[in-house]
Amino acid sequence: MRLSERFTTKRVALAMIGIFLVCIGVAFNNNTDLGNDPVGIIYDGIRATFNVPKINLGMVSNFINIGLLVLLFIIGRRYANIGSFMYLIPYGFFVLIGSRLYLSIFPENTLSMRIIGGIIGISLYYIGISLFICADIGVDPFSGFMLTIRDHTGWSVRRTKITFDVVLICIGILLGGKFGIITLITVCTTGPAIQYLSEKFKRVFSI
Repeated sequence: MRLSERFTTKRVALAMIGIFLVCIGVAFNNNTDLGNDPVGIIYDGIRATFNVPKINLGMVSNFINIGLLVLLFIIGRRYANIGSFMYLIPYGFFVLIGSRLYLSIFPENTLSMRIIGGIIGISLYYIGISLFICADIGVDPFSGFMLTIRDHTGWSVRRTKITFDVVLICIGILLGGKFGIITLITVCTTGPAIQYLSEKFKRVFSI
């Protein structure tokens, strides 16, 4: 696919909406204290390690993604492209919006409110990832790193993804990231959910 065909207005718009929804989902999940997805738990672990306030999770995620993108340029340059930069640039700001939005919608930290916040967070996370995949403009830094590992090991995408997620979760827990029911749900259901949704979105948006 030529560059002009990949970066159409429709594709870029879908990708940006997807990134926004992913970030809102990550922020919601983190604020529920019911656990994080495998990537979110790394953000939260490093945030906890350096005693950064929860509201500033987006700033932490930016530093991590920048580091991963630099690493991709060294060991997996084929996956570091314009789409990766598009994913990176607004990510931290969007997560900050999500954190503030969560606190305004759920000012009371009751268990019922946290569960509702988690359901919304997981749903937005799945929809956002699926839209970004549907747009097909590139991969985010973590996915690029995972695919680079696949290329070097010769493993299947499924095996690499499962191993990668387990390693992320273990590192995140060791760093102090919040592990919980949301972690377990996202590990078990993210793959099937985004495969189903991304295929639906491709038909809906004719991509």
